[in-house]
Amino acid sequence: MSGIPAPERFRAEARDWLASVARPRPADGAWGTGDDSVAVFENWSEDEEREHTERIRSWELTRFDQGWGALSWPEEFGGRGLPVYYEQLYRQEEAAFDVPRRTEIFPVTQQLVAPAIRIWGTPEQQERWIRPMLRADQLACQLFSETEAGSDLAAVRTRAIRDGDNWVLDGHKVWTSGATVASWGVAVCRTDPDARKHAGITVFMVPMDAPGVTIRPIRQMTGGTSFNEVYLDGVVVPDADRLGPVGEGWRVTLTVLAAERLDSGSLGLANADRAIELARHLPRPLTGHEQNLAADLYVRTLVQRIIGLRVTAALVSGREPGAEASVGKLYATETMRRTSDLVLRLLGPRLVADTGEWGAFAWTEHLLGAPGYSIAGGTDEIQRTILSERVLGLPKEPAR
Repeated sequence: MSGIPAPERFRAEARDWLASVARPRPADGAWGTGDDSVAVFENWSEDEEREHTERIRSWELTRFDQGWGALSWPEEFGGRGLPVYYEQLYRQEEAAFDVPRRTEIFPVTQQLVAPAIRIWGTPEQQERWIRPMLRADQLACQLFSETEAGSDLAAVRTRAIRDGDNWVLDGHKVWTSGATVASWGVAVCRTDPDARKHAGITVFMVPMDAPGVTIRPIRQMTGGTSFNEVYLDGVVVPDADRLGPVGEGWRVTLTVLAAERLDSGSLGLANADRAIELARHLPRPLTGHEQNLAADLYVRTLVQRIIGLRVTAALVSGREPGAEASVGKLYATETMRRTSDLVLRLLGPRLVADTGEWGAFAWTEHLLGAPGYSIAGGTDEIQRTILSERVLGLPKEPAR
């Protein structure tokens, strides 16, 4: 699989390979059949999460070993060295086949953490972690947020104190997705309490089964426990597991956050498409207001996809996307909100009564989960601040 095939040839090769290892999804038009889940965050037990993770991992191993994983990565890491947008071409073809839907920890591992290790890791760390993460042998979660810090990630209080060739970590992290199935956690810690806020931070790779690591599920309002809080009590981490220079952890963290915002532009599109189909199949005529809501949502999905194409175009030209990433994240969360508005209007009381009707009560999972994405990956307020200060050049808020 050497060289760069033309996009149409690549798509044809992807279709042929997918047809050899997976079944096609049901044909379009099968409204009212199959899985009607529109959950934003899964309501799995810990055992169910492990079972689903292993099923997805098996598919990721197959993709990687047969040359269809890590497409844009260099061959030294097991990739094919293709342009970044070929990843999107492949995903478009894969969507037509019945393969496991990746849960959040897989893109976190492969699209956020592995690239950060490639930028900041030593050659030994790159050899140790990148290929196993791209292959999904090892998975990684983010130990970023803290209850005391709110949206200000630089205000972390988790401490890391040097002890010879080791560091001792003490603190509390929250909203950690995938903590129970992760092999590693990327922990943002304060190593110099006397330095200015953004300067005294260092990042560590923490084994999630290390002594002193305690994981506690957080019950969310959907009823599930997709998130966790993680306690670090005297966790000993060797200096060899430090990612990036001491005191430069804020720059490492920004690398991960930038990748997270790039990956968030497609958020909510599948459910928005499903809501528009619900409007088309409603067993009564739409009111004028409902027609306006459906049309507005349809236009938004088109605009959101165009924003995604702008991000892809930036990557193709070798330029790191700037405002597009924050605009995409902000736009996506608003799409999710308007999806909820349309579904509420269309279903009314049918939404809250579990009568067994296909595509009705299932929407409660979206309505209760969607608000979380106005916080995840950087709050809407943070995205607006980035755009106002870094794009529009408006003055920064005065320090308090």
